[in-house]
Order: sequence, then C-alpha cells, then structure tokens
Amino acid sequence: MTDTPKNPFEQMLKQAQDMAKSLNPGLENFSPQGFESLWPTMPKEVMEMMFGNTVNKEGLDAKTRLLLTLAGLTCQGAQADSAVRQTVRHALEAGAKKQEIVETIGQMSVFAGIPAMTRALDLAKEVMGDNGDEDQ
Repeated sequence: MTDTPKNPFEQMLKQAQDMAKSLNPGLENFSPQGFESLWPTMPKEVMEMMFGNTVNKEGLDAKTRLLLTLAGLTCQGAQADSAVRQTVRHALEAGAKKQEIVETIGQMSVFAGIPAMTRALDLAKEVMGDNGDEDQ
C-alpha cells in the first residue's frame, strides 16, 4: 500500500510540500495565516475617500461598503480567510459595531448556508477578539 494521495489536488499539494521541504526544510511548517496583520488598517477618512465619497458625496459610506463586502465574502463560503479578517478589521475602523458585523454575517446564512456563516463568524471572532474595544 502506498501513501500517495489518489486525489489530483492532494497529489499536487503533496508534491509542492515535498519540493518546499527539499529546498528549505524550514518551509515544511510554513503557514501564511496572519500575513494580513502586516498590512496596516486604513484610517476611516482614507476609506471614505477611496470607497466613493470623493466622486459620489451622497453615496454609501465606508462602513456600509465594508459590511456589504463582508456579506459577499460570506456568500462565497468565507473561503478567503485573509480577506474576511481584513474586511472585519477595516469595518471596525470605519465605525461598524461588533453587533453589526455579526448581524451582517448572520443574515447571509439565508443565502450562503449555515457552514459559510459559521466559518465567517469564526474568522470575524478572531479579529474582534483581538480588538480591545468592547463595543457591542
């Protein structure tokens, strides 16, 4: 019996892991999780300028746009961990309350399903747990 995976994706992943291990043994346990913390959180004013208020003064504010982005990421199954965590972090900076973030994700359970909602909530909790703000 062989330990070679039968699934083509698993085979490709194992091959990449073996190659990384042979090139640099330190890469064997490498994980990109947490890389988003290297990117600074934009100030609310910058987000307001970049997300439309420069061109459309009566348009959606940054908080609303970020909550909509979070809803979309949840509907995609919350597969992009870094994108979800960064969006939550930026939404908090733009003035979103923790309750608004939870409600946004919860509302998407109707469209994306419970597993996607649960995954997005887990990712959001990682960010909101690190935030010293106890705002509900």
